[in-house]
Amino acid sequence: MREFAVAIVFSALVVGGALLLPYSVDKSPMPQTVAVRQAAPESARAPTEPVQSTTPPAQRQVQNTAQPAAGAGGDREQGRQVYRKCQACHSLEAGKNGVGPTLAQIVGKRAASEPGYAYSPALRASGLSWDVATLDQYLLDPQKSVPGNKMPFPGLKTENERRDVIAYLEASVTPAAAATSPPATTPAPAAPPQRGSVSYIPDIRYTLRSGIAEGRMVFIGSGGMIDGQINPVLSAAEGQVVQITLINGEGAEHDIVFPEQSAKSPRITGRGSSTTLAFRAERAGDFAYLCSVPGHELAGMKGQFLVTPRPPAQTVVEAVISREATDLPPPIGTRAPQTVRVDLITVELEGRLAEGATFGYWTFNGKVPGPFLRVRVGDTVEVHLKNAADSSMIHSVDFHAATGPGGGAAATQADPGHEKMVKFKALVPGIYVYHCATPMVAHHIANGMYGLILVEPEGGLPAVDHELYVMQGEIYTEAAFGQRGSQEFSVEKLLHERPEYFVFNGSVGALSKLHPMKAKVGETVRIFFGVGGPNYTSSFHVIGEIFDRVYNLGDLQSPPARGVQTVTVPAGGATIVEFKLDVPGNYILVDHALSRAERGLVGILQVEGDAKPEIFEGKVEPGSGH
Repeated sequence: MREFAVAIVFSALVVGGALLLPYSVDKSPMPQTVAVRQAAPESARAPTEPVQSTTPPAQRQVQNTAQPAAGAGGDREQGRQVYRKCQACHSLEAGKNGVGPTLAQIVGKRAASEPGYAYSPALRASGLSWDVATLDQYLLDPQKSVPGNKMPFPGLKTENERRDVIAYLEASVTPAAAATSPPATTPAPAAPPQRGSVSYIPDIRYTLRSGIAEGRMVFIGSGGMIDGQINPVLSAAEGQVVQITLINGEGAEHDIVFPEQSAKSPRITGRGSSTTLAFRAERAGDFAYLCSVPGHELAGMKGQFLVTPRPPAQTVVEAVISREATDLPPPIGTRAPQTVRVDLITVELEGRLAEGATFGYWTFNGKVPGPFLRVRVGDTVEVHLKNAADSSMIHSVDFHAATGPGGGAAATQADPGHEKMVKFKALVPGIYVYHCATPMVAHHIANGMYGLILVEPEGGLPAVDHELYVMQGEIYTEAAFGQRGSQEFSVEKLLHERPEYFVFNGSVGALSKLHPMKAKVGETVRIFFGVGGPNYTSSFHVIGEIFDRVYNLGDLQSPPARGVQTVTVPAGGATIVEFKLDVPGNYILVDHALSRAERGLVGILQVEGDAKPEIFEGKVEPGSGH
């Protein structure tokens, strides 16, 4: 399997999941649009067994077929994307052979002529020269082109892919031009237009799928307000980051292009394959989006992209239930043990879930998470739990810091309008979760009934400049993520552990758009981080920072771990992380299961101060989120 285009075979198998092979990374410049491509389902992929031909050697020549030659005029950028399948085995560097021979100056070269490479007998006997037509026929069907070459790959059946990859190979080096044109007079390729970078948090998401409707090829909206619409009008405000997901609905080759935004996705082939594209809408106007595969725009795949002037800052009219990360009491320090009274009121209210969306939260003291409680080891904690009179549910509280039945829940099941009391002694220092423990317990937690209690060791914790209170949770709504209006809770999704939202401190944007955290270079930060859950473990990470100290699992009796990048925190667990800020910029709080950032799980720590080029030097792109 050493023939030209063998890399395409390996790539098809790699993408299909049949093989896991390391491959080199294309060093050519990538467009600045952020795009992710997902392979088609297994049924759309190449077979892995070779197809042996019985054509005798005397007939081993390129055979004419009804399939037109791809020829020149292909899209070089798309060809570069197709060539990425080849680069695992083939180099474009002259004289550099790998699993397959180099493809440098392949157009016009005689087959099996690369010095130092052991070609198969079939290719050596073929007598071929790799002109455009021959390459096209070979890529269409390697077995038919050179019978007996033992190539398992059935070929590139899409004319556009063949045309584009040949155009890319032809543009890489044109032998005639190289021989006749002095290098000094060869014009440099035009640089791609500069585009604004995108952030970790898209402002608007749209999902489209390709399909056939009204007798033509179209884009069809999927989900949200555009669901089912043909070539829906997509809109954004100037400066917003737009994320587009394109799903192949019928199997033909497609892409999506926003020409005036210089944004273009990879092409996808095969029903069920998909790609995601993100870009910034940099100027207001009435624009278009389309499929750039030849003929598809004329066939109907074109829609309107409307960018409005930047709107004034929105006034949030819904109740903001998200607790600010700075809302916590000061350190206790050195004092004798005492009795500490804690008053918790369980409140049910409709609050802001995301922009334009609300949800029926159940809370401790009207916020998510509940109040940060602070005691010292040896204290007696006297908890008064009052359930608001207008509540519809019984509520309670279970303290993981308590030793006793239900962590206190057995004594605090309070009907609406009633109050219960429980006492416990704080025996072990640490950071602990508390939550409602009224059946169905997972429902009460998912609706926002969780918080943290810190039991300080004797003498307290070392001083820091900032302490922050952050908790992660899941929200299960009937409607899909991103829908507007009042969102209903879904018991079915809760039981199947399929949350629509992941949130820090109760809502999307709570610690990024509403209440970003702030600090200065040279200051130290301590984050008390917990996971209410009820179901998912977090891989807590601050992008751009290394934790100097981590009190793993909330343990304050053992020495902290040092130099930690990411810390695992289970549902119902907590940790404490500390770090010093050396460089200005935005530091992004995430769960490193990063798909959850697409469902709202992002926080931002804004750090001001003088640059430190000896630690970090580089131009931070505006709008990148950092």
